[in-house]
Amino acid sequence: MKAAVLKSFGSPLVIEDVPDPTIGTGEVIVDVVATRVLSYMNEVLDGTRNYALDLPIVPGPGGIGRVRAIGPDATRLAVGDWVFCDPTVRSRDDCVAPDIALQGLTAAGPGGMLLQKHFRHGSFADQMRLPTENVKRLGAITSEEATRWCALGTLLVPYGGFLAADLRPGETVLVSGATGNFGSAAVSVALAMGAACVVAPGRNEKILDDLVRRFGDRVKPVRLTGNEDDDRESMRRAAPGPIDCVFDIMPPSVSPTVVRAAVMTVRAYGRVVLMGGVGMAGGAGLELPYPWIMRNCISIHGVWMYPPDAASRLIAMVRAGQLRLEEYQATAFDLDHANEAVEHAAANGGPFKMTVIRP
Repeated sequence: MKAAVLKSFGSPLVIEDVPDPTIGTGEVIVDVVATRVLSYMNEVLDGTRNYALDLPIVPGPGGIGRVRAIGPDATRLAVGDWVFCDPTVRSRDDCVAPDIALQGLTAAGPGGMLLQKHFRHGSFADQMRLPTENVKRLGAITSEEATRWCALGTLLVPYGGFLAADLRPGETVLVSGATGNFGSAAVSVALAMGAACVVAPGRNEKILDDLVRRFGDRVKPVRLTGNEDDDRESMRRAAPGPIDCVFDIMPPSVSPTVVRAAVMTVRAYGRVVLMGGVGMAGGAGLELPYPWIMRNCISIHGVWMYPPDAASRLIAMVRAGQLRLEEYQATAFDLDHANEAVEHAAANGGPFKMTVIRP
C-alpha cells in the first residue's frame, strides 16, 4: 500500500509503498478514505513539539474509512462498514489507569511507547490497523461526506473535557481559547450539550463576531486586552450569571496569565477543565492560589482526550442534528501531496477549517 512516512524529524514525508497491515485477534483493518491534518502537524513532524514518536512512522491521528477486515472478536462490525478510526489507543491490561498512545501522533510514558510499537502507523496511508474497540460505526455516508466527518476528531477533544466536568444543560460555560480551532469546536459542543450561555474571550474581533453569527446570542464575546485583572472582570460581566465551568484549550505559546484570568472567573463550587498546552514548551507554568481553590471548593480536571464511549455518543449527537458538521470548510489533498497538506494546515488553522488528506 501507499503511505506517507516520517523517517527523521525535520525531513519531508516520504511517499512510498510499505507492507499492507496484517490483522490479529482484537484488531480491524480499515481502508482510509479521509483523514484530517492537524494545524500544528508541521511542528510534530519537525520535532518542535517534542512528541514521542518511534521513527520511522506513518503519522496521522484517526480518520474516516471503510472496514476491510475484522477479527474473530468483532460481533457488530462488518466488512464495508463506514467507520470513524479513534486514535486514542489504550492498554487492555489495566482498566483503572490504562497507558495511552495517540496512534500516528504521540505516546505517554514507557507504556504508551510500548503500545506505539504495535499500533504505530497512523492514517496517512491507504490502510491502517486499529484495536477493534477503536473502530466506531458511522452508519451510511457517501465518500464525499467522509471529508466532513473528519471534524469528529476535532470535536471529540472538547467533548471529552465537558464530559469530565459533567457539563449540564442550562449551565454557563467560559471557553478560554474560543477563537482557535479546538476552542471554536468547544463553543459548538458546549451549546450542543445544552449550555445556556458560552462566554467566548479572544483578541480577534472578526472571529468573535463570526461565533455570534453562527450560534446566536447564547455566545457572549469578550475582547481581551492583556491586563489580567481587567480581562477577568470583563469575562465575568459578559456572563448572565455565575460561570459554572471554565474550559481551557490555549496553545503552548500563550502566557499562563491569560489562562489564569479565565480560570479564576469560575464560581464557587465550579469546575475547571485544563486541556491546553500552557507550559508544555517550557517557561512558567500555571499558578493558581491555593486558598482560592480550597475555600471556593473549585474542582480542577486535567483531561487528555476523552473516554472510550465518547466517539459513539458524539456520532449520535451529529445524527440527531445537535452538532452540525456543515460548519466546517475543508480543503482536500491526495496522499501524493501530503507535504503540501501539512503546509496548508499550518497556514489555515482557524475556526471551522479543516485540511484533509484523501488517500
